[in-house]
Amino acid sequence: MIDIKRKIILLLVTAGPAGYFPVAPGTCGTLIAVPFSLALNRLATFSIALALVALVGFISGAIWLSGKGAAILEQKDPSVIVIDEIAGFLLANFLAPFGKVSLSLAFVLFRFFDIAKIYPASRIEKLPGGKGIVLDDVVAGLYCFSILQLLNCWELI
Repeated sequence: MIDIKRKIILLLVTAGPAGYFPVAPGTCGTLIAVPFSLALNRLATFSIALALVALVGFISGAIWLSGKGAAILEQKDPSVIVIDEIAGFLLANFLAPFGKVSLSLAFVLFRFFDIAKIYPASRIEKLPGGKGIVLDDVVAGLYCFSILQLLNCWELI
């Protein structure tokens, strides 16, 4: 692979310096996801369909890029790859009400579910390549999304 292409892939999958943070790179990746999540939710206020296309497109791109990044690094699921946290958090906070409480709750719940790997995430992370790297975080995001939507429906956030 051409050196510049490898560098671009690594830049994207590590979210720049976030993946190289010496402590909790996944948490740093999730922090990087916050403004992207807010922008996606803003887009959803204008067009939910377009926001869904953007979300699915990002997740698909993250799967492809993560597979390439893992191959470059010659590891199954390198901790420096944090684009999976970004993809998972985009889903976790999708359509959540704007506000500090809901955003903080989304962040904490997503990190919990991402770390806990509650079934089927524990099984999905064993998938090969980028699918295993990203889709377990998408499952964590789905758990968080479900809880936030229930709390919002019950007007608790």
